[in-house]
Amino acid sequence: MRLVTYDSGNGPRAGVLIDGDIVDAEAAGAPDSSVRGILAALDADGLKQLGTAATGAADRTPRADARLLAPVPDPQKIICLGLNYRDHAAEADKEIPENPMWFAKFANSLIGDGEEIVLPAVHGEHVDYEAELAVVIGREAHRVDASEALDYVAGAMPFNDVSARTLQLENQLWTSGKALDTFAPCGPALVTLDEAGDLQSLGLRTYLDGDVVQEGNTSDMIFTVAETVAWLSRTMTLLPGDIIATGTPAGVGGVQGIFLRAGSTVQVEVDGLGTVTSPIREAS
Repeated sequence: MRLVTYDSGNGPRAGVLIDGDIVDAEAAGAPDSSVRGILAALDADGLKQLGTAATGAADRTPRADARLLAPVPDPQKIICLGLNYRDHAAEADKEIPENPMWFAKFANSLIGDGEEIVLPAVHGEHVDYEAELAVVIGREAHRVDASEALDYVAGAMPFNDVSARTLQLENQLWTSGKALDTFAPCGPALVTLDEAGDLQSLGLRTYLDGDVVQEGNTSDMIFTVAETVAWLSRTMTLLPGDIIATGTPAGVGGVQGIFLRAGSTVQVEVDGLGTVTSPIREAS
């Protein structure tokens, strides 16, 4: 199933994407009108039942007529990994970390498919892209073992860890260059784990104005999704709706001298999960 959050005209609502149309999730029998609420209330079997009910729904909104938001626009946590691909660590001339390295983004950074990345008025000259696989927690997880960690994951989606390199590197506090408004495009949908495929065998790539500028595969991760969820859950309780972005492969713009510019469009694609498209503009 592909869960979305869309602007209904009366605020954000959860929907199910069916053959290019959106079925309102609550109208299909969901226990809540938000994706986070649905994840908190339903287990994997419940999500499958919701998907089946939505497939049979006659009342649908064409996707082209709806504005998509981030699939989970209101997570309690957005946790992002740094240096989690071997080839990216090599291009950055960094040693392989012994444990997952993470930093935070916040809900102000989240935007959905088709929404604009806004370059900041200050330090907006070196804004970079990072194609990533993000997973979303479906069950409360605390001190879970890696062997069962995927049982706590609801699904996955493309994620662009947009980064203002000047801000990020001037004081080595990564969050300062990564938590800006609009700097976390994701979606278009949260694809439930039963349909997402093998999370450790997914191709991912970045397109800038239609040209491939970054390409990799999740098989190159240093820490798998399961290992990351388990490690994070040792020190914090992960809650339904929490987003974990799992790092980027080699090919970031900073290494190539390619940065995001107003008037361009950047896309992040993950095999089987879709493509999140982001036009770029300067701050007004």
